[in-house]
Amino acid sequence: SVLLLLMTISTMKITTFFLTSIGSVAAFAPLENNGLSTSLSVTREEIMSTPNTLEFGQIWDPLGLSELGSDETIAWFRHSEIKHGRVAMAAFVGWWCVSSGITFPGQLTYGTDFVSLPTKGLEAWEAVPGWGKAQMLIFAGLIEFHDEIFASRRDKHYMRGGTPGKNHCPGLYDPLGFAKGKSPEALARGRDVEIKNGRLAMIGIAGLYAQASIPGAVPLQPDC
Repeated sequence: SVLLLLMTISTMKITTFFLTSIGSVAAFAPLENNGLSTSLSVTREEIMSTPNTLEFGQIWDPLGLSELGSDETIAWFRHSEIKHGRVAMAAFVGWWCVSSGITFPGQLTYGTDFVSLPTKGLEAWEAVPGWGKAQMLIFAGLIEFHDEIFASRRDKHYMRGGTPGKNHCPGLYDPLGFAKGKSPEALARGRDVEIKNGRLAMIGIAGLYAQASIPGAVPLQPDC
């Protein structure tokens, strides 16, 4: 679908970094604490205790990045990991939809039908007009900007005691309210599943991007 394609596009620019940051960090440096004294409701130990480590038997952090900085830094790392995982999941599904020929009816822009778009991810991106690309990136930036504002004004910011990964843009995440009424245990399990699926999706979209950019880069992966 087009919406998923939009998410695919915004992710392609950062998927190369995903190859080296899947463990628990994101691509940018966290904000400085500026001497402010904060007491996080979620500590470093609590953040690092989830999700479980059944796959490796221990926390997979060969570079020791989880030992950097303060509790606020770890909260920022986890928040970034969750957000990148969500984008990667949407991007992977979007790439699959494009490759499968699943499109909206009508036109993407004047003279360009959705069905005329190429079925390969990067080629589909190149077929989008320049202003269309700009609109997608601006829209994604506005979502991020307002999420930070709402996190600070309507709730606790994730670096000031709030929950890392919590979305604050109204109607953007879980608009049908599937999470309402769930027990704390069910919500905690859902967060763990989301983090693990997001990590796998980051590997997946990075593989698609690598194969599309360098044919044969991913063994057994067909052209995409």
